Amino acid sequence: MAKAESDHMSFLEHLEVLRWHLIRSTLAIMLMAMLAFLGKSILFDVIIFGPKQPDFFTYELFCTISREISNTELFCLSEMPFKILNTRMAGQFSTHIWVSLIAGFILAFPYVLYEFWRFVAPGLKSSERKYSRWVLFFGGILFLLGVSFGYFLIVPLSLQFLGSYTISDEINNLIDLNSYISTVSTVTLATGIIFELPVVIYFLARSGLVTAEFLRKYRRHAIVLILVLSAVITPPDVASQILVSFPIFILYEISIRIAARLEKRQLKELKVPAKKD
Repeated sequence: MAKAESDHMSFLEHLEVLRWHLIRSTLAIMLMAMLAFLGKSILFDVIIFGPKQPDFFTYELFCTISREISNTELFCLSEMPFKILNTRMAGQFSTHIWVSLIAGFILAFPYVLYEFWRFVAPGLKSSERKYSRWVLFFGGILFLLGVSFGYFLIVPLSLQFLGSYTISDEINNLIDLNSYISTVSTVTLATGIIFELPVVIYFLARSGLVTAEFLRKYRRHAIVLILVLSAVITPPDVASQILVSFPIFILYEISIRIAARLEKRQLKELKVPAKKD
């Protein structure tokens, strides 16, 4: 769809175009979800319940680091001190469907982002369209980095802290299946979405809703908000909150640079005289 055609489209025609982008995105998510559903053993035994195993990559890494630094096994994990149980008749089946949908969304996210770009691209200038392709590429990369960061770092720390926390030796931790899945999926998706901050700032800056100066001015407020957000998606210990807040703050600083460069480019384009026909 050319830009000229996009300019002459009515509101209902724009809605129709958007509807087909949403349909294709939904179909992509459902297709990936079906593949995840069929790969049940990999999805659950390897991925979902992987952080529950003592030989998970993160625990092995922390154990190696503790041995190298302090010559102790302080961070070595021999057994995860809790068991997972299902208390509902259809609990495992509904969990299978729900986790498959989440996996489908994660796997299809780059394509969903591509469909979003296809919807907004006709309204962009040729130079903006070129830059937005890079935004699309880095948006997919950032989401996958965020998901990996949450899965390989925050999820193991959450399980180890919350799963081993006790108020009395009289109590055994038997974790409900839904509670376990909710912890893993919420942390993983939340970090993936949070890592999209530079992409969100790019579109907000391009539309003039935020500026680099605005982001600099409210940096302190952003730090407080980042700490609060980190506390929400992590277990209640300072180490995990710092691990989450540090990359988010870096992404915030990168977002400021993105907004500043976008403003300079827009100012430069305004100063260039328009060519006569």
